[in-house]
Amino acid sequence: MRARIRRMGRWRFLVYASAGLLVFIASVFIYAAHGSYRTSREIAIEAPDGIQSLETVLLGGVEQSIYLRSLDASNPVLLFLHGGPGMSEMVPVRHYNRELEEHFVVVTWDQRGAGKSFSPDIPEETMTLGQIVEDTLELTRMLRERFNVDRIYLVGHSWGSIVGVHAADRYPDFYHAYVGVGQAVDFVEAEKISYQFTLDRARALGNEKAVRELQDIGSPPYPVENFAEFIGVQRKWLFRFGGEVYGETNNLRYVAGILGMHLVAPEYSIGDTVNLVRGNQWSGHLLLDDLHATNLSDQVPTLDVPTYFFVGRHDYVTVFEKVESYYEVLGAPHSELVWFEESAHSPNFEEPDRFAREMLRVREESVRR
Repeated sequence: MRARIRRMGRWRFLVYASAGLLVFIASVFIYAAHGSYRTSREIAIEAPDGIQSLETVLLGGVEQSIYLRSLDASNPVLLFLHGGPGMSEMVPVRHYNRELEEHFVVVTWDQRGAGKSFSPDIPEETMTLGQIVEDTLELTRMLRERFNVDRIYLVGHSWGSIVGVHAADRYPDFYHAYVGVGQAVDFVEAEKISYQFTLDRARALGNEKAVRELQDIGSPPYPVENFAEFIGVQRKWLFRFGGEVYGETNNLRYVAGILGMHLVAPEYSIGDTVNLVRGNQWSGHLLLDDLHATNLSDQVPTLDVPTYFFVGRHDYVTVFEKVESYYEVLGAPHSELVWFEESAHSPNFEEPDRFAREMLRVREESVRR
């Protein structure tokens, strides 16, 4: 490469390299614009009684984005709380869980500091679990008033399941039912189990590189200053071994698929997609202490609302056995473990048809109560 640069001259090389970069960037914009136009037509809700509305609301003094979709605006309301912290699921929920729109008004929300709701101007001291729970309750009140209903359905995924349990605990009368997907229970203990599973799999497969890298970082909990680096190593190998996305062996392909989905999403600009990454890193750092302090078995031993846990049989992120333990001690008017045999951490995306059927059953059961 150096010889090639000398032959053509440094300035000429820089011109060619710059031109190539511009062509690449232009191609990305063209791809995104074309894909967004096509996707806009494919996802449009044209039912006369339907709703499709991307909105900005003020929650806890911070502007945040919500997305409402349904074939019938008189359907019961379902509020979806994304994972992360700071990882928007607005686009994946619309992509994988479209069937829900036949039975619910599906409301996805980018929490403060996430995706379309990311801003470096958000006061860092407001990035706490307590404040996000308050935002959840404020949004719930808005939806109850807007749709003239007493209760809505609440679904929390991963980090969102911590938020969801605390919200349902605070105001159970706001919710028909709570559904935890990839339910987080005890963050520190789950990370230890996840690490040991990953190391054991690496040894069983004879993957010396994985064993070496995992032994280098050691078992959690990790210090704050090294957390992102160390957890990144563990998660890389957990991905490879099917503990985060079952059957998925190529971390890069999975991440590229999610980013590509956002690039062609009409709901998301390229700037929003950049903020998806920024918000995930920023929120994860600021909310790490709240994650480390989470132990729902001690903090929320009872819930006065029907509770369902949708559990991936292969989940080694929040760890299925920790959900089992929480289920066994939880006091609730109705509680249920629903196993997804072909899923790891995200049954709603890995088995979307089954997820839709189970959510419809939750709706039907709540009507009969």
